[in-house]
Amino acid sequence: MKKIVIAGSAKLHEKVSEWVKFFEIRNYEILDYPKIIEKERFMELYPMVHKSFFESVTKADVLFIMNEDKNGISGYIGAEAFAELTFGLAQKLVYNKEIELVILKMPGEGVQCYDEINLWLKLGWVRLYSNKEIVS
Repeated sequence: MKKIVIAGSAKLHEKVSEWVKFFEIRNYEILDYPKIIEKERFMELYPMVHKSFFESVTKADVLFIMNEDKNGISGYIGAEAFAELTFGLAQKLVYNKEIELVILKMPGEGVQCYDEINLWLKLGWVRLYSNKEIVS
C-alpha cells in the first residue's frame, strides 16, 4: 500500500475531503492532509501540527499538492504548500528519497511560485496529475 500526504489549503476542507476519499478508494494509506486548526488554540497547536505534517512527508511515497482554484486564482499554491513541496523535493534531491511529487494542476502565472514549478516540471522533479493513477 502506497503512503500519501495531501498538501494544500485547509480552508478548502470540502475539496480536502473529496481527495481523501479519492485516495482511500484507491487503497492509499493517507498519512496526513490539511486540517483546520481551531482559532482559539492556533498558536499553541500550530507548531505541533506543522512538525507532524513534515514528519509525515518524510514517510510518504507520494506528496500530492492539491492546488485547487482559490480566491479566483487558478491552481493556487500558497506559501505553506510550496514549503511542503520544497521539503519533499529536498528529501528527494539530498537524501535520494523515493517520493513522487505530484501537483494537481499547473498554477496560474499569478501564483508566486509559478516559475519554480515550471522549472521543476521541466527538470522532471515534479509532475502534473493526470486522470490515471497517481503512482506510475
